[in-house]
Amino acid sequence: MSEILSQDEIDKLLSAMASGNEIAEQPPVEEKKVKEYNFARPSKFGKEQLRTLEIIFDNFARVSSSFLTGYLRTSTTIEVRNSEQVTYGEFNNSLLNPVVLSIINFNPFKGSIILDLSASVGYAMIDRMLGGVGETIGKTRDFTEIEVTLLSKIIDKLVERLEEPWRQVCEVRPHLEKIETNSQFAQIMSPNEMVALITLSIKVGNIEGLMNFCIPYIVIEPIVGNLNTKHWFGNSSDADDEQYRPLVERRLEEAKVPISVIVGKTNITVDEFINIQVGDVIPLDSYVNSDFKVQVGELTKFYAKPGVNKGKNAIQITSIIRKGE
Repeated sequence: MSEILSQDEIDKLLSAMASGNEIAEQPPVEEKKVKEYNFARPSKFGKEQLRTLEIIFDNFARVSSSFLTGYLRTSTTIEVRNSEQVTYGEFNNSLLNPVVLSIINFNPFKGSIILDLSASVGYAMIDRMLGGVGETIGKTRDFTEIEVTLLSKIIDKLVERLEEPWRQVCEVRPHLEKIETNSQFAQIMSPNEMVALITLSIKVGNIEGLMNFCIPYIVIEPIVGNLNTKHWFGNSSDADDEQYRPLVERRLEEAKVPISVIVGKTNITVDEFINIQVGDVIPLDSYVNSDFKVQVGELTKFYAKPGVNKGKNAIQITSIIRKGE
């Protein structure tokens, strides 16, 4: 079908013919690109907001790695892998039972977020807590009530460590409500609701798995405008450093350090060690009137004299070893 000319185009054509000018070919009109909008899967989180969530949980990962390493007495590493927005139905359908789904009340906001932990990592944590080497089980099975109780103690501590990373955006006071081991019992919202899914990798000893945070848009909607790097870095100031300085100093003052007193040293043979009897004398490399070395950890920091205080053995510091001495 031939193209129909508009009235304006006809007037220009007649005017050009009357003046004898050549009719210039009009450039094709570019069609406007229209972006399709999926009402069943609306876009709620922008790239900048997802990036800010990654920064928040990257800080959470560093703090939690240190905590779990000390709590479980084994090397633990947590790293952020990626972030994306999906529907809650897609997230829920991707779960395979048994699961470790922690429902977290995200106070002061209305609603909850979900922490999904790999079952294999959950078994490894339980094994470490019960004195094992941190191995998972060969055949997957449901968690017992005792195992869920043990896991709740760890996850409750992890939830506490969400407060500090979120403080740059807003004050939150999250707390663990319950743990579900069946994904069908964790229907906290409509399947069509959009959520931000932050995926972290976690390694406990030799066992690796995933840790997913499912954050519904409707929960953090009041502060979603603050989820940008400009707001994040804009709140990082020297005033904040001064605010946290007393807290850090107080925590350091409460830290416990091992102190040992070295009376003297010597070398003996294995035969002499085996045949030691009550009353035997072992010569040391120090004299009776020598000052004892006092070590903090493995570093010698003081010299001291032995004595008694309130009926207990004690030492009196005689000198302090400064750095470089």
